[in-house]
Amino acid sequence: MSDLSILQNVERRENTLLRNVYLYLFAGLLLTAAVSFALSQSAALMRTIVLNPMVMVIVAIAQIAVVMVLAGRTERMKSSTAIITFFSYAVLTGITFSVLFIAYAPSAMAKAFLSSAAVFLGGSLYGAFTKRNVMSWGRFLFMGLFGLLFATLINMFFFTSALDMLISAVGVVLFTALTAWDTNKIVALNREFGGEISQSDYTKLGIMGALDLYLDFINIFLYLLRFFGNGNRD
Repeated sequence: MSDLSILQNVERRENTLLRNVYLYLFAGLLLTAAVSFALSQSAALMRTIVLNPMVMVIVAIAQIAVVMVLAGRTERMKSSTAIITFFSYAVLTGITFSVLFIAYAPSAMAKAFLSSAAVFLGGSLYGAFTKRNVMSWGRFLFMGLFGLLFATLINMFFFTSALDMLISAVGVVLFTALTAWDTNKIVALNREFGGEISQSDYTKLGIMGALDLYLDFINIFLYLLRFFGNGNRD
């Protein structure tokens, strides 16, 4: 929690805000990992998830709904509700990630996670401290996302391993750039508040920043997992 002097000082608030964002992010990732690992250890639960496609469909719909709620209604939420909603999303992601323990070897998942952490950290630190106008990347990054989605859909119908690896490489680069962009956006939004920000808005800004970076990290991990898991699937 921050005191009034921090809330009224843009530079001090920026440091504590980024610290809180990373703490929320770490807690969310830890919760996702714990849920996915716990589920993967239960043969009965894994059979239920794998043999009943509707379970994953329902969870996926719930994930989309939670993200839409956080993106569109955070300003009207209580800060405590925003925190609960964020961690609810982390739990839902843990459920979907439980199947990764069946599809990939533990060594591949460990390599992908460590590599993701290094790549993510580099992108985020760049976004936090660069003097360049990172926010100007936004239009190109979102165009890249649509292109990546289109290529992924094409590869679902006309699969080739070469295109799959290319999509994975582009995905890693794109979400690393998005990590820098999202981190820089947190800094920019904090400065827009100037010396007037409430404790509630400060907390919710941290939660939204954590969600954006959480999604970036998860996508970097999934794309790198396709590299490390190629040929190492159980």
